[in-house]
Amino acid sequence: MEHYLQSEIASLEAVAVISLFLAFLLYPLAAALTSLRFKAWPLHRLFLWSLGLFTIAISVTGPLADFARTSFVGHMWTHLLLGMLTPLLLLFAMPMTLLLRSLPVSAARKISSLLKSRTIRILSNPVAAFILNIGGMYMLYLTNLFEWMHQSLIVYGIVHIHIFLAGYLFTASIIYVDITAHRLSYLFRSIVLVLSVSAHKILSKIIYANPPAGVSRKEAETGGMVMYYGGDLIELSVIIILCYHWYKATAPRKAERLEEV
Repeated sequence: MEHYLQSEIASLEAVAVISLFLAFLLYPLAAALTSLRFKAWPLHRLFLWSLGLFTIAISVTGPLADFARTSFVGHMWTHLLLGMLTPLLLLFAMPMTLLLRSLPVSAARKISSLLKSRTIRILSNPVAAFILNIGGMYMLYLTNLFEWMHQSLIVYGIVHIHIFLAGYLFTASIIYVDITAHRLSYLFRSIVLVLSVSAHKILSKIIYANPPAGVSRKEAETGGMVMYYGGDLIELSVIIILCYHWYKATAPRKAERLEEV
């Protein structure tokens, strides 16, 4: 893999650090101010937000990011952090809910209308989110895009932004924690999730057997295993959460039926 110019790397990391620092400051500020008017914002959400931002930071700056630019194994670790773990952490911090309760009523209504728009409803549908997320990964690793990413700083940035946003969009489309434009059935979301897990595992096996452009076989095998087994842990967490929500939604109905009998 080709190395980036140090000046370009420094500029990209500076933008990332500043953006993350602002996000880190704005969230607790909004939580504190809105807690004066509404119910106190839970501290555990601040912790999850901070942890999520930290996983982004170590994925795009510092030693792990440097390692990822020269090693496919390092890249795969950042892929798991940025595209799978970070979205899960940030989703449970409920940033959209906090944003809406921080804005004036008129502005909050406009944001709500936007979230209910046809475009957002299509993009946030589990099937569309699945295509953007899994389809993006197949395109990255089964074409020359991965090699091109390490030759262009712009492509590198776009790919990483897509990995995060697609991962967040898919996670939010499966687990209804924050504000969502849909209320689709648990069965439908479960089917999409199973397909996603299967597609993710198939891709990891393809990578193991057929290294992406510019990647050695040894690194592809190790990176494929990282993707396979590392993804298992995060996907299992999503499955458990979805099943728990499904149980909570159906348990009261079962109790009522038993009382009737």
